[in-house]
Amino acid sequence: MPELPEVEVSRMGISPHLIGQQIKSLTFRTPKLRWHIPKELKQLEGHIVRDIRRRAKYLIIETDVGSAIVHLGMSGSLRVLDAELPAGKHDHVDLTLANGKVLRYNDPRRFGAWLFSENGEHDVLEHMGPEPLTEEFSAEYMWEKACNKRVAVKQFIMDNKVVVGVGNIYASESLFSACILPTRAANSIKFKEWRLLVPEIKKVLETSIQQGGTTLKDFSQVDGKPGYFAQELRVYGKAGQPCPRCGEPIHEQKIGQRNTFFCPHCQK
Repeated sequence: MPELPEVEVSRMGISPHLIGQQIKSLTFRTPKLRWHIPKELKQLEGHIVRDIRRRAKYLIIETDVGSAIVHLGMSGSLRVLDAELPAGKHDHVDLTLANGKVLRYNDPRRFGAWLFSENGEHDVLEHMGPEPLTEEFSAEYMWEKACNKRVAVKQFIMDNKVVVGVGNIYASESLFSACILPTRAANSIKFKEWRLLVPEIKKVLETSIQQGGTTLKDFSQVDGKPGYFAQELRVYGKAGQPCPRCGEPIHEQKIGQRNTFFCPHCQK
């Protein structure tokens, strides 16, 4: 599934092509993705794209009359193409621009979403924690949030109500960098450990964004090139391989139904 860095890379990729351009038409080749595609999106036709923001893993394409809220789901991707290029089997949405280009949304598994918002707000954006690359996300904030939480720290930092966008890969990598065992209860993490972990979360996300997003089965950038942060992964997907820090085998364990990779020797 595309995570925060992949979505941010998509935002950066499509923004130069869309901002300031007029939306000529919106074409929907399916009535439903994860949710029904609202007919109100057609109101955006004829209007200029003013900005493209990201909130968690949602992209918000803003105009003067409302916004399209886009989620890539499990396998969604966005491409900027010449409008005359024919749509493929899984090309479900076209946002065609007056300049002859099209933002094409492809989603083989149809778990993504296109939603409408009149004011940039929507139910799907409510009750979310801070963005991880902002000052609001801090060791002090996490220390206070975790004080009564017995859930595993990996689940805790992946909870969008606590902080948005720390996906499975990035949680495993950050906890390894901070030498914190992912199975520990969140309320057992000392303040000094949060002061290590929070910067590592920021660092691993920033690095992934800079390098173009992690290469997963279904993700590639707007220009069609895959991200390559996967080359930098130290523990994720490396069960049985030697730990890059101590040489002991990397372990794999399900935590909250998600595969988790860690070194029980280095992480305490």
